Amino acid sequence: MKTLYKSSLLSPDSTEGFQAIKLSADKGAASNWSVKSYTLRGGLQEGVQVVEVNNGKLTFAILPTRGMGIWKGQCGDITLGWDSPVKDPVNPAFINLQDRGGLGWLKGFNEWFVRCGLNSMGAPGMDTVLDYSGNEFDVPLTLHGNIANVPARAVSVEITDEAIIVKGEVDETMMFGPALRLNTVIRTEFRSGKMTIIDTVTNLGNNPQEHEMLYHINYGAPLLEKGSRMIAPFKQVAPRDPRSAAGIDTFDAYGAPQSGFVEQVYKYELAGKRGSRETMTMLRNGTGDKASLLRFTLKDFPCFTLWKNTAGKADGYVTGLEPATSYPNSRRFEREKGRVITLAGGESRTTTLSIETLDTKKAIKAAEAEIKTLQKTAKAKVHRQPLSSFSG
Repeated sequence: MKTLYKSSLLSPDSTEGFQAIKLSADKGAASNWSVKSYTLRGGLQEGVQVVEVNNGKLTFAILPTRGMGIWKGQCGDITLGWDSPVKDPVNPAFINLQDRGGLGWLKGFNEWFVRCGLNSMGAPGMDTVLDYSGNEFDVPLTLHGNIANVPARAVSVEITDEAIIVKGEVDETMMFGPALRLNTVIRTEFRSGKMTIIDTVTNLGNNPQEHEMLYHINYGAPLLEKGSRMIAPFKQVAPRDPRSAAGIDTFDAYGAPQSGFVEQVYKYELAGKRGSRETMTMLRNGTGDKASLLRFTLKDFPCFTLWKNTAGKADGYVTGLEPATSYPNSRRFEREKGRVITLAGGESRTTTLSIETLDTKKAIKAAEAEIKTLQKTAKAKVHRQPLSSFSG
């Protein structure tokens, strides 16, 4: 692999801030690709930085200002993302995570790919931490943590003869508290429908720190429609609550937009390959000619949650596929169940996930066959009522 271009777009040592770039095919690399950066203006998106990557087939927009999340994508005629009531990327300066009892995160929620973490994620709730004197006290933790509303401190782009690579560094740190750093590598090969996200989270301090991470990967039309299905190999699946239990017979299937629909959530224990623990999940449309495929390992993300919100289009017709280190309950509950990771001082943890858009029935059937093969390694159990070990 030969590097053709490499540049820093944002650096903590820079006095110029985010650099404007516009790159396109040259120097013998694959044709019809481009990378450009720009800053959004007006309203709540004021000052949000965007790095737009086009590999010749797949286009996606990274948001350094919002924790290196991915706003939206396009692969051929397949839109990747969803139509949120939040129309523009929101600058974190306008977000108060404590709003509405800790639900302020939702005021900026419109991305295709958004991270939840790094120190906590999941439902808002009280938890016990230590103050600067080492005394325990209770604090309210907000929905899905902080990382999606923390601007990156460093961003760079690299062009090789095979791929476009964007790197970012985001710090979730404070004095007398968690000091965690996210280093992300977002890579896509030329003319591919796939991108790979490699995240490394490091405890910058000397003392142990708790760490949770969930990827909220969200889809609306055209992948989400009446007749769409979420296909995954699993050992067991259970509804989150009585509302979700009411839909257990169709937990992996979707209906048309329905005004007044109340969200349903299902917790999975997935099956994976023996040894490597590799697994996959796929959302495909009703006719089976469009799909998005996720690949990851259960070592990296042992928990998986399916979020269904097939509400009216204006209210956010969307589903979320959510690989995670734990389930999106309160951190106190997840700690009690032994699912919260602790990073020792200086310790790092690296995870890898790929997202691939499939646009032929042949490719989708091949992926379904692969999932069926994985399913043969485990007997699938569907629980009709919530499990106390999964939801609290």
